[in-house]
Amino acid sequence: MTAVLCRHFGLKHIEIAEDIASDTFLKASENWAVNGIPENPTAWLYAVAKNKTKDYFKHIAVFETQIKEAIKPTGPEPEQNFEFSEQNISDSQLAMIFAVCNPTNSTESQICLALQILCGFSVEEIANAFLTKTETIKKRLFRSSANIRNDNFHTQTLQETEIKSRLDTVLKTLYLLFNEGYFSKTNNRQIRKNFCSEAVRLTLILTDNYSTNTSQTNALLALMCFQSSRLEARINDKGEAVLFDEQDKTLWDKTLIEKGNYHLVNACNGTEVSKYHLEAGIAHWHTTPTDQNKWQHILQLYNQLILIEYSPIIALNRTFAFAKVYGHDKAIPEAEKLNLTNSNYFHELLGYLYADTDFDKAIYHYEQAMGLTKSKIERQTLTKEIERLKEQNSR
Repeated sequence: MTAVLCRHFGLKHIEIAEDIASDTFLKASENWAVNGIPENPTAWLYAVAKNKTKDYFKHIAVFETQIKEAIKPTGPEPEQNFEFSEQNISDSQLAMIFAVCNPTNSTESQICLALQILCGFSVEEIANAFLTKTETIKKRLFRSSANIRNDNFHTQTLQETEIKSRLDTVLKTLYLLFNEGYFSKTNNRQIRKNFCSEAVRLTLILTDNYSTNTSQTNALLALMCFQSSRLEARINDKGEAVLFDEQDKTLWDKTLIEKGNYHLVNACNGTEVSKYHLEAGIAHWHTTPTDQNKWQHILQLYNQLILIEYSPIIALNRTFAFAKVYGHDKAIPEAEKLNLTNSNYFHELLGYLYADTDFDKAIYHYEQAMGLTKSKIERQTLTKEIERLKEQNSR
């Protein structure tokens, strides 16, 4: 809704668009509580937003007639009559995500702004996604919002040069959005399916447009499909996390796996190999439980990925794959060399690797991980594992 209204008003008046969208949902919360949810909630919301837009123009009519000569707009003037059609909504969202990825802002600021405006992230959620303090994120958002208002970018039409210069940041934004949903560090929920669904939906919009339907876009969408296929199996009925080896594979969504395969094939039509290609390949092998050599394939892909883009998480995941191929004993020195003592994932991995040979060390690392994680669900899972090891050790 904000994207469509911004396309209508122009980015200079982004606050007006956000206010109208907020007022629309406020009215819905008041009206629906009394009269119940309407048969078509989406149509109801867009009708209210359209009426509020018309009211806005009525309220400023006198002001505009008095100083009309002094107003010199830099872009097309908004029309009072517009439609919330499916095509308009889709085009507006596509244009909006490219608008907020403004090259005058740093890459990090572009991603923060896109996560807030397009995806509804709170400041805390953005800070967690970047592993950064909330005050730092607030400052980034303030500066980048000012820049987007002053930018002469028109969301009515997208130019090829604008798409090419901003697509990498757009893909990175959607990648972060999906990751926050797939393994959330906020709200005491390990999985936030709405974030995952939103990331997939926005990426699908990119694949529906000729200019943005690139190899990397398809690789990213394939990755999202493969990961989404296992969402139902990652949490049990009690809300507890289920480790990969213990997941009920009958709960995996075969339709999403097939869609992932389809987009991965599309992504491999050329010669480009990006981080999204490699991560999609890793996710593909995870959804292939019957292949005896799958962990060798996964380890090879991690070896390539770590050369393209090193990160502590990639290094830890590679070590897990290494353990699957060469055994826990050989993986322990590999993990300890990383020396990521301030990471709960580091201690969780070592706890897992020591679990079969040294109960005390395994328990120690799991306890260290508990002290470092912010996730309530993760702490519950670690507590359960510690209790299991203590019981096993007492026998």
